[in-house]
Amino acid sequence: MTGQLAAYSTSTGEAFQFWILGTVAVIGALCTVFLRRAVHSALCLAGTMIILAVFYLANGAYFLGVVQIVVYTGAIMMLFLFVVMLVGVTAADSLKETIKGQRWLALLCGLGFGVLLVGGIGKASLGEFNGIGEANAGGNVQGLAALMFTRYVFAFEITGALLITAAVGAMVLTHRERTERARTQRELAGERVREGRHLPPLPAPGVYARHNAVDIPGLLPDGTTSDLTVSKTLRDRGQVRDVSQEAISDLRAMEQRAEERLERTAIDPPASQRAEEAPK
Repeated sequence: MTGQLAAYSTSTGEAFQFWILGTVAVIGALCTVFLRRAVHSALCLAGTMIILAVFYLANGAYFLGVVQIVVYTGAIMMLFLFVVMLVGVTAADSLKETIKGQRWLALLCGLGFGVLLVGGIGKASLGEFNGIGEANAGGNVQGLAALMFTRYVFAFEITGALLITAAVGAMVLTHRERTERARTQRELAGERVREGRHLPPLPAPGVYARHNAVDIPGLLPDGTTSDLTVSKTLRDRGQVRDVSQEAISDLRAMEQRAEERLERTAIDPPASQRAEEAPK
């Protein structure tokens, strides 16, 4: 009698956890449906799956909770993201139907899923259930394996086939046939000559600048910097360090020190030459 009452009762901590995490899970599910970007929808779905794993762990289904995180969130969701990135789905894609009647089919499937959901909730609310303790009497892993490979084996196999079909379909959709002949190296070189682009290889960063960092432009013979030596990305970001003035100042200081050193060590003319220059 005490076990039955414990099965039907809920503690304050469990209720608090359910309402907080359940609300977040519902928000994540709604964002999965209504967000315009497919990547954002997939990330919201991953958050909902993680919350479901927390529910499994709180109810004593430790194996199912770990599988929910490792397999569904870690593997299947990564497969979804892989497919989305391969196909390149964005908010700018056309929403025009490519399959006639697919919206009505989607509506029919949604209604069917809603009927199943209402039926499952009604059965769980009005009917009798055995509880987690009896279901895991022989072990959570053993009980889950018995259901998965007996009663739900066809649903399990169909789900696996659906995921494989999604991966193969993504590869097929991303395959592009070349519509024009690829240009040869000779043709590309001729195009560069006609357009007047830089023909030889680009100089390395920091040439004549006494530094070889990628963010320091090289110096030309007149001391000015060359934009070809620094990546366009760094220039657009404003992360280029101009060392031309510093290098020119160092060069001037070096020349001045050299001149001073040469004046101090100047060789005096010989005595005979001084004697010849005296009468003049």
